[in-house]
Amino acid sequence: MAIERTLSIIKPDATKRNLTGKINAKFEDAGLRIVAQKRIHLSPAQAGQFYVVHKDRPFYGELVEFMASEPVVVQVLEGENAIAKNREVMGATNPAQADAGTIRKEFALSVGENSVHGSDAPETAKEEIAFFFSGLELVG
Repeated sequence: MAIERTLSIIKPDATKRNLTGKINAKFEDAGLRIVAQKRIHLSPAQAGQFYVVHKDRPFYGELVEFMASEPVVVQVLEGENAIAKNREVMGATNPAQADAGTIRKEFALSVGENSVHGSDAPETAKEEIAFFFSGLELVG
């Protein structure tokens, strides 16, 4: 099993409802360590840059607006197969299809307000982590 790092974002719908601790407990209970973390308020330009991969999709504008609407918690999770483990703990994007006990099943309000983001591949994780953190901030 490979030790990996992945980016995790606790989205505005969750931070607004003070769910950061409950969500992080799920990551930690699954064996993931938080090796970097900060609470930030993205500007629309920053949110747009982060989600630029979706710029041609119909939901892009709404996504950018949502991600800039309230503070978020960006963090780096580390552990064995952290990318897959994080995605398992998050659950399906659509909370109605998410497994019981997952973050999205328990906390998401809708497909759009689904409480968390996680990297989907090692290359994506590396890029997304670098977007928010310098090497000095990764202290695991």
